Amino acid sequence: MGRALCRPVGLAGMALEASWIGLHLGLWPLGHVGSRRSDQRGGYRIGHLSPTQRGLAVHNIEAAETPILLVHGMVDNRSIFTVLRRGLRRRGFGRVETINYSILTGDVRRAAADLGEEVERLVAETGYERLHVIAHSLGGLIARYYVTRLGGDERVDTLVTLGTPHQGTYVAYGWTNGLTRQLRPGSALLAELDAPIPRCRTKFVAYRSDIDQLVVPQRNAGLHHPDLSVHNVELRGIGHMSLPITRSVVHSISSTLGHLDATGATVTPGVSPLEQRRG
Repeated sequence: MGRALCRPVGLAGMALEASWIGLHLGLWPLGHVGSRRSDQRGGYRIGHLSPTQRGLAVHNIEAAETPILLVHGMVDNRSIFTVLRRGLRRRGFGRVETINYSILTGDVRRAAADLGEEVERLVAETGYERLHVIAHSLGGLIARYYVTRLGGDERVDTLVTLGTPHQGTYVAYGWTNGLTRQLRPGSALLAELDAPIPRCRTKFVAYRSDIDQLVVPQRNAGLHHPDLSVHNVELRGIGHMSLPITRSVVHSISSTLGHLDATGATVTPGVSPLEQRRG
């Protein structure tokens, strides 16, 4: 990380990170107003949509209308997704949901069970039996546990993680409680997540950055499991809190979720194919 920070792109990335943290601190109190927010397009009329939004709706109505659920990280709330949520809506996705879970959450397993209840609610409301989940930081571990250990692969088509400590982070040694112990490399929780997962249906996309200051070492944000279909994306010069706001990340996620067929392969030329990794 030190070498990456010395490069111009690293310095620029940390400057952006500092600016975004300042703005996010201003938005943070507003993010606690209400436990959820639903942005959805009414009906199937497209005449009022922008050309980009109409393009996705016309090309692939299934992709455009599949619900997307955003899950935040530790001591945070749905305000972290202010930019990503708007970016997805501008690109034509018809329903984007953000939720809050308690900042006092002390157990990934319990939070994963609560996430399952939110998913079932969204399924009942929309009629879609499968959806996409985009999760930042700790939210990625919560969603991964739900998918791989609580049967969530029946509901989640694609799980996108941003700066998630899939292999733990040494930053978790900075303070001690039940949750931080679960985030340390080699913890019982991470060992459970590394256990075999036969026939998991969910596709995974894991973004990691070379200057992520909360996932140490940074490579631990990558997801490597022989039973999972995973595409790891390495980014340069993007801080931990900046991952959900960076234009290239928003565009990459939109392209991925907008151009998948039933097997998880991309169907549009120029879009990077998902790497299939099955045991």
